[in-house]
Amino acid sequence: MAARVSAGVYHCEQLFDGQRWHRPGRLRVEAGVVTEVGALGGEALGERRPGDESARREVPPGDEAATWLPGITAPGMPNLHSHAFQRALAGLTERASPAGQDSFWSWRELMYRFVERLSPSQVSAIAELLYVELLEHGYTSTAEFHYLHHGPGGEPYADLAELGRHVAEAARGAGMRLVLLPVYYETSGFGAAPIAPEQRRFYNRPERYLRLLQALESEVGPLVSLGVALHSLRAAPLEGRREILAVLASAASDHQVPVHIHVAEQVAEVEAALAHHGARPVELLLSEHEVDARWCLVHATHVTEEELRGVVRAGATLGLCPTTEANLGDGLFPLPKLLDLGGSFGIGSDSQVCVCPAEELRLLEYGQRLTTRARAVSDRSSPPRGTGARLYSEALRGGAKALGGGMAMSSGAAMGSHAETMGGGMAMSSGMALGRLAPGCHADLVVLDGAHPSLLGRTEDRALDSWVFAPGASPVRQVMVGGVWRVLEGRHVAHDAARKRYAAEIGELFEAL
Repeated sequence: MAARVSAGVYHCEQLFDGQRWHRPGRLRVEAGVVTEVGALGGEALGERRPGDESARREVPPGDEAATWLPGITAPGMPNLHSHAFQRALAGLTERASPAGQDSFWSWRELMYRFVERLSPSQVSAIAELLYVELLEHGYTSTAEFHYLHHGPGGEPYADLAELGRHVAEAARGAGMRLVLLPVYYETSGFGAAPIAPEQRRFYNRPERYLRLLQALESEVGPLVSLGVALHSLRAAPLEGRREILAVLASAASDHQVPVHIHVAEQVAEVEAALAHHGARPVELLLSEHEVDARWCLVHATHVTEEELRGVVRAGATLGLCPTTEANLGDGLFPLPKLLDLGGSFGIGSDSQVCVCPAEELRLLEYGQRLTTRARAVSDRSSPPRGTGARLYSEALRGGAKALGGGMAMSSGAAMGSHAETMGGGMAMSSGMALGRLAPGCHADLVVLDGAHPSLLGRTEDRALDSWVFAPGASPVRQVMVGGVWRVLEGRHVAHDAARKRYAAEIGELFEAL
């Protein structure tokens, strides 16, 4: 079944534009972009009853060919943190190790063994299947934190961007909007500890990292943009970080290029930062860089209230990955403190143990309830609007900010000593138009089945509450990205092909795990 390009007018039974509800609503899409949105005057086509001429109101002029969307139409969720290749690893790390001290660090050892075996075609097949699954559950854009760069043993491919290109092509094939974040990864710990042999596929010094960004320029297009990822304070030494960010600052025509970094995910990382620098990771990051709204701090699980205040003052977004953090036993982010401070957060699928945004939000709230022994912890609205609706709205806003922009390199401004490396300046792509259905925004949306048992009779915020907290089987019926229907009747148009390709590529990977 081929993807269907959409253009024209939609009459929506219930339309949430990211800020307010319209019942019924009217949406116009042209060239993949929302051009009009609002309440529907007159009669929605789906409300007509054959033969009931007396009750029929006038259809708005020009809407005679409008398409009726029953159920709940809402902006698709941005996924602000993904490691696509880990989709094939999900579920394989649940056996206790002989030492019996399992944590992120023991999980990482198995991940290293797995990643050493991956070929480019396997990376592509895994990523395409993942993006199909994410779309089927309501994600419409993904920030891919891509740190697998080189061949086995760390030998660079002839094309430095080989694996990044495969990920970008997988996203285009699935119809997923992608912000590709090549990762700068140079050391194995604080104090410039040299990388371990199993980390060689990730390794780049700043000069080669900048060449990698240049090589990926050609992937930028309608669905793909670029940003920057610094793996972590322990793996991206300060000198390298400053060199890379300085080049970006001198080359960017707009300083909204997204910058993502893992920070304060594990207690051991906090302890190591204190031992080497006398400061906690988030505290250290804020002191070393001019963190601003471009930045997404991924995890920040072990953060103090004072550090949170600094993050909020800077305008950065917190990237929370509740199911991954729970799966790894990392800890629980102090969400109530962030909400009280008016901070920004979004959600990510990270290790792909979960591909559903509603499940991420549900676990995020349930973790807070278990620790506070209270209900509706995250519904800090005044007046209260519903916990699921509040979380969904906040994650839309924060996710859109974290993915906003992206960059495309162009042959423009000189870049000093890096002019030959980068080949020119950087210009923003069309981003920042995510997380809302408003004029000028990408037509990235999800349609929920209003006849689903968990949504039947629910309207507006209560419908979002029910999706997050009582979904049963997935209520996602249709998903559009850039004006193209990618999911119809709950199934991605490339579902069968992606699964077949995945099965053909990855079977042998599991033999040694």
